[in-house]
Amino acid sequence: MARITGSYPDDLDLLIEGAVEAGVFGGKSDALREFVRKYFEDHENERIAAAVALYKREQITLGDAARLADVDRWTMRDILREHGVELRLGLVDEDDAAYEVEAASGLEFSDEDSGDEESRTK
Repeated sequence: MARITGSYPDDLDLLIEGAVEAGVFGGKSDALREFVRKYFEDHENERIAAAVALYKREQITLGDAARLADVDRWTMRDILREHGVELRLGLVDEDDAAYEVEAASGLEFSDEDSGDEESRTK
């Protein structure tokens, strides 16, 4: 887990302390994690912008970008293209390969697809 050091207004600190004392949160870290998580849940455009920026700087893979943006890989490809970001294709590492296997195992094919496969093998 990443660690962040920062500062914020005294009034906000008091509210967080009060919420912890009231049992709303287990601690200040829990409160801040919840605030950030909720922010990105409620602000889809900002979440997508963050994923695009990280992908563009080559810090994450396409799969990671899709996960962070909370979209499927195909939608993420379209989003990246819309932002003028060149796609990096191919597997980066074992984690990327594992993601591809997991994504592929979740694919569903219609009966028509399996019928086509049978006719090709005959």
